[in-house]
Amino acid sequence: MNSILRIDLSAKRSVKEELPEKYQLLGGRGLSSRIIADEVPPHCDPLGKYNKLALTCGLLAGTGASSASRVSVGTKSPLTGGIKEASGGGLTAYNLARLGYRALILQGTARSKPQIIIVDENGATFEDAGELWGLGTFAAMEKLGARFGKSTAYALIGPAGEFRMNLAGIAHTDIDGRPTRYSARGGVGAVMGGMGVKAIVVRGVIGAHTYAKDEQLWKDGVKRYTKAVMAHPVTGDLMPKFGTSTTMDQMHGLGAAAVHNFRRGQLDDLENTLSGRRMRDVILERGGEGSTTHACMPGCIVRCSNIFPDEQGKEINSPMEYETMGFLGSNICLFDFDSVNRLNHICNDLGVDTIETGGVLAVAAEEGLTEFGNFEGLEKLLGEIAGGTPLGRLMGLGAAGFARAYGSARYVAPKGQTIGAYDPRTIKTNGVTYLTSPMGGDHTAGNGLFLQIDHPDPKGKVQESYKCQVVSGWVDTLGLCTFLRTAHAADPSALFDALKARYGGEWTQERLDEMGRETLRTEISFNRRAGISDVSYYGDFLSDEPLPPLGTVWKIDEEELENIWAPLFSKEEAGV
Repeated sequence: MNSILRIDLSAKRSVKEELPEKYQLLGGRGLSSRIIADEVPPHCDPLGKYNKLALTCGLLAGTGASSASRVSVGTKSPLTGGIKEASGGGLTAYNLARLGYRALILQGTARSKPQIIIVDENGATFEDAGELWGLGTFAAMEKLGARFGKSTAYALIGPAGEFRMNLAGIAHTDIDGRPTRYSARGGVGAVMGGMGVKAIVVRGVIGAHTYAKDEQLWKDGVKRYTKAVMAHPVTGDLMPKFGTSTTMDQMHGLGAAAVHNFRRGQLDDLENTLSGRRMRDVILERGGEGSTTHACMPGCIVRCSNIFPDEQGKEINSPMEYETMGFLGSNICLFDFDSVNRLNHICNDLGVDTIETGGVLAVAAEEGLTEFGNFEGLEKLLGEIAGGTPLGRLMGLGAAGFARAYGSARYVAPKGQTIGAYDPRTIKTNGVTYLTSPMGGDHTAGNGLFLQIDHPDPKGKVQESYKCQVVSGWVDTLGLCTFLRTAHAADPSALFDALKARYGGEWTQERLDEMGRETLRTEISFNRRAGISDVSYYGDFLSDEPLPPLGTVWKIDEEELENIWAPLFSKEEAGV
């Protein structure tokens, strides 16, 4: 995993490059952000010829270590105008790593004649996208899978990416060939569509040797790594049983769920609507093709995904995640799993971010284009996106752009990106992360939900967010699933030994934390050069409207917010 494959779409040429020394111990988000910061002009048009798209692997990708083969997609975001990393599951990073590539960099454009890129150990070849252009992700995958096989990895876009919509993501195939594991956020699919790439096909390698400097230490480290994951109650029991859907139960209990476009923090009847525990029961009752547990990538032992069936046992959608339950469910007043899963499936086929799309649908309902809770009306609006109509194009701007077009004030999108389904009035650590992350309103950039703290109390939440964002920086750089953090926090020695066996040197918590800090420095510096402020602010309603049932409002000391990144920089750089 010591090469970069650079693909010039304008020239239809690929070049294998040796991984530079400065990148040797970078992977995932740390590497994708570094490449974008080094090679992309900060003031360039995100959909223009100077932007690039970097798909990178974490430092343990392709090894078989559980949940360590997430892919990072880096670019300048058309949604936020700043740097962006969108992490995803599936097979893409696993196959890239086993072919020997740490990064795949796309530059130039083939939009006049859209392409499919086929990647193997020798580099890349190109084929006209032909009839695939214009298809949804599922129809496109039927044709791709029939030709290249399902064990191959695919990264592809749907119609929203072809239309270069800000809410377009990149779909990665799971272990069964479904194009449903997304690098969803920030408009990365729009950048890929603007480059004229419908799909990236990454060939698999059977029996590839995973290099380690110390084979015995590697075996011992991974064995203890696996044991730690299986022994922890979150990764060994809770997540395999319920997946992320159980977060809805937790958020309801905290009074911080996203309901009726952030009008209240609890569902009226959780147990009979969108409870994560109820979803498990429904899947088990219906049987058939349904499954309460599923792995999104090879070697994952947590298996926190799921397959949701209809009443006849036929698959509707896979997977159903908490954020989608929030934004395509409770926040637009759909409270039955069948409706939410059907909207999720449509979004997967369109190739859109379900969080951003849910934010757009909430604005549409606010402005009377449909009604909250009206499945047929909401479904029809998604058809506007599919058709690329004028209304669909406005929706494709994302919630902030769509709201401005209609003069609506009820949306929550710091730096132009819709937040996660954790109301910041109560989960204040996340509220700080949304405002200060270089990624925009992104819960994965520093989620404090699982901290044992008084969430509504504003005291200390800037510092908690800072620490969470540093941790997310190194977790994403290693390419790990974020849910493994709890297991590794309990006993990090196995992770340290696995990294030492593979790359040499001593690995400590401080070394990982500095990796996270350096990733943030890179991203914040890029954004500053692009004219993006360190801190965004919420609209008035979060400060003015107490959130039922707790009556919390958004309140954080602004001076603390403005100085959150001071520890990362010198006094001159930080402006303090």
